Amino acid sequence: MSTKTRPKLKTVYWGLLLFAVAHLLVFLVVTRVDPFLDEKDIHVPIQPSEPISWWPGEVTLPSGEVIEVPAHSAVGPILIYVLAAAAALGVTLSLIPLAALKVFLRLLFALLFSWGAFIGTVFYLPLPLAVAVAVALGTLWFVIPLVWLHNLVLILAVSSLGAVFGRFITPWTAMAIILALAVYDLLAVRFKFMLWMADRLSQINALPALIIPRNYADWNLNLKGREEKVIQANPSQREYSILGGGDIAFPCLLTASVCFARGLAPGAIIAVLGALGLVTVYVIQAKFLKGKPMAALPPIAAFTLVGLLIIS
Repeated sequence: MSTKTRPKLKTVYWGLLLFAVAHLLVFLVVTRVDPFLDEKDIHVPIQPSEPISWWPGEVTLPSGEVIEVPAHSAVGPILIYVLAAAAALGVTLSLIPLAALKVFLRLLFALLFSWGAFIGTVFYLPLPLAVAVAVALGTLWFVIPLVWLHNLVLILAVSSLGAVFGRFITPWTAMAIILALAVYDLLAVRFKFMLWMADRLSQINALPALIIPRNYADWNLNLKGREEKVIQANPSQREYSILGGGDIAFPCLLTASVCFARGLAPGAIIAVLGALGLVTVYVIQAKFLKGKPMAALPPIAAFTLVGLLIIS
C-alpha cells in the first residue's frame, strides 16, 4: 500500500512546490518592475481604475472622468486571444502532420522560454548577461529537453507572463478571465480535448505543462524518445504527473495584478489560496477520480475568488 501511494505523494508535493516557486518569482519581478521603468525612464500605461473592463474604448467613471481602456486591459479581447489560440492550435494539430510541425513549434516554444528567462533575470542582472542567460536556456531546452530544464524554463515563462501583464489589468478583470477559462478548462477535460492536445504536443516535445516524474531519477531524463510515456490515460501506467501551464500562469497573473493594485500582502493571500485550490484538485483527483485527468483551474478559481473577496 505504502509503495503505491508514496510516488503519488511525491508528485503532489512537487506540483505544490513548483506552484509556490512560480509565485515567488512573480513577487521577485513585480517588486522590480516600477523601479526599473523609472530608472530607464520608460513610460507604460498604468493599471486601469475600473474594477472590470469588458471591452476596449472610452469608459465614463462614476466621477464623470472619461478614460480610454486599451485592448490589453479588457476581458473580452484577452479571452478571444486565448480561446482563438487554443482553437487554432487544435486545428493545426489535427490537420498538419506532427513531423512537419515539430521544428516550428519547438522553435516557438524556445523563443517563449527565452523571453520568460529574460524577463525573470533582466531586473537583477546587467542587460547583456540577462540576454545571454535567456538565449542559453532557450537553446539548451531546444537541443536537450531534460525534464528539470523543461520545468524550469516553463515556470520562468508563466511567472514572467503573469508579472508583466498583471500590471495592465485590474484584479477583478484577471478574476473574470480565470473564471471564464475555468469553464473552458472543465469542458475541454470533460470532452477530452485537453488530453488529446496534450498527447499531440508531447509527441513533439512541445508540451506547455509541468512534467513531474514519479521517480527522482527521471528528473534528469531527456524527453526525446519518451513521448509516449508522458501522457498516459491509465493512472496505473502513468510515469509522470502533468500540471498545465495555464493552471499556474493565470493564478500568477491574478497575484501580480493584486500586488500592483494593493500590495504584496494581499498578493500573498491570493497566492496561498491558489495553492489551497491546487491541493483541493489533488484531493478530489485521488479520492473521487482515482487519478484520472481533472480540470485544475475551476478549484483554483474558486479559492482565489474567495481570496479576492476577502481582500476587497
